Amino acid sequence: MPVAEWLAALEHSGIGEAMRESWFPYVEGTHVLALALSVGTIVWFDLRLVGAAMRTRPVSEIYQGLKPWMLTGFAVMFATGALLFVAHATKVYESQVFRAKAALLLLAGVNMLVFHLTIDRRRAAWNEMPVPPMAARVAGLLSLLLWLSVIAAGRMLAYDL
Repeated sequence: MPVAEWLAALEHSGIGEAMRESWFPYVEGTHVLALALSVGTIVWFDLRLVGAAMRTRPVSEIYQGLKPWMLTGFAVMFATGALLFVAHATKVYESQVFRAKAALLLLAGVNMLVFHLTIDRRRAAWNEMPVPPMAARVAGLLSLLLWLSVIAAGRMLAYDL
């Protein structure tokens, strides 16, 4: 089945119609709240990584405290984002803004993965430093920039449809 047909079927499914007819404002509101929870906690961690906040607390302590909130927010944000996509799948898929947002999300994920597979593996050596090493600061700053860009693209998407 070609992508266009699959997207049209998705959009005209029971979930797609329910989203457009009644669920959309509730799902969108939940999506924004989950975004605030997830990205808000990511920002706190990134600010610690760049050495701009909580400099007297170990990085691992901050990460362990924020991790459940980050993951919960991200899971809800992902699920609600998928539902929002289903409501207008064909238009969203064709949108250049959506494609930019998807690319930015992918880059944010790659940045996180690279951080955890490389820099973070040596955290014991810099865990309590007020200002982490340059690689950690760059990863934190890049994360901040990418997430702000994802949010901006998401807002622009609302006006692009």
